[in-house]
Amino acid sequence: MTADSHPEAGAAAVAAVDAALASRRSVRAFLPTPVERATIEAILGAASRAPSGTNTQPWKVHVLTGAARAALSRKIVAVFDDPQALAAQREAYDYYPTDWVSPYLDRRRKIGWDLYGLLGIARGDRHRMHAQHRRNFEFFGAPVGLMFTIDDSLRQGSWLDYGMFLQSVMIAARARGLDTCPQAAFLRFHRIILDHLGAPPGEQLVCGMSLGHADPAAPENRLVTERAPVAEFTRFHA
Repeated sequence: MTADSHPEAGAAAVAAVDAALASRRSVRAFLPTPVERATIEAILGAASRAPSGTNTQPWKVHVLTGAARAALSRKIVAVFDDPQALAAQREAYDYYPTDWVSPYLDRRRKIGWDLYGLLGIARGDRHRMHAQHRRNFEFFGAPVGLMFTIDDSLRQGSWLDYGMFLQSVMIAARARGLDTCPQAAFLRFHRIILDHLGAPPGEQLVCGMSLGHADPAAPENRLVTERAPVAEFTRFHA
């Protein structure tokens, strides 16, 4: 079905959706400007239209602002800055592969060095690298932290559904002039996070996310990651 044949998909609608998709990026420095609860609820409500197998809707969202967000940051940072305590933390699940191969390793290295280049962090500067990584657990200064959880009884299909929901959250945020950063970095601290949230047994952390207004003056927010052209990852069969 083309845009011309769909009553809700005129040129303006196509341009708006494409703009939200193209402008979505992982922002790593936010302004302290508050985000109203009504706006957060509207974003999550729009994202809840994401598809899921047999309409299972596997997503659970914990919204952290104010004192609750600050308290969680302090708990995680205290462990992150303690080598012995940090060594005892284990990932909630294997987000990344154990053995990296090309082109995935190349892309991973490029974004890391591109970011450090913008921040003036030299290779081998472990102190500044540690400080930058710590920013994850301060939600990069964003006023809103989101934690996404799932029942551990659910299987791979529900995790695929969850990815569509997360993307929908980020696009709905862009439609409202807000930015996000989805963060797998929180997975190492899943026990601390679930305890802080008062999550019931059987609830598993999927990831975290920062939400707010991007700081336009921050050099790290000039990072725009590259994408492979369609021809590189697509095969047409006729």
